[in-house]
Amino acid sequence: MSSAPVPAPVEAADPLRIWFRFIRLNRRATNAVAAELKELGLSIPQFDLLSTLTEREGMSQQELAERLYVTKGNVSGLLDRMVEAGLVERRSIPGDRRSNALYLTSKGRDLANRGIAAQRSYVMRTLGTLPAQDLAELERIVLAWRDRARTEEEDASGKSR
Repeated sequence: MSSAPVPAPVEAADPLRIWFRFIRLNRRATNAVAAELKELGLSIPQFDLLSTLTEREGMSQQELAERLYVTKGNVSGLLDRMVEAGLVERRSIPGDRRSNALYLTSKGRDLANRGIAAQRSYVMRTLGTLPAQDLAELERIVLAWRDRARTEEEDASGKSR
């Protein structure tokens, strides 16, 4: 068993080096979860779609695309395949002939729940083994980073108008 890495002195912390470590960790975690989802017959995009619908059913394809950070066109083919597989169903929205509300079928909900359980298991075997104080500090840092990224995005979109 390897010992925990010794943190670098605060003045030596390099944001770019931390960024690269974060990206590599993301790839490693994504690959590990993707392998577990593959055993269930799911790809990451399929799981993202199903798990998003477990959070809020009845959204339109446009709303789903926005929550997945993709275009409506990108989600269209994936959604068609999920409907064909009997995992998702489209229901008409009264008064809106152009949009449909999206719902999980019982088969889709079961598969989404199995995928969520696989992801939870991975997280608990890795991130979940860190001390509670470290998790709280990591959450604080991630939220602060997210807030700065949102501000950057808003500033950039304001400049491009």
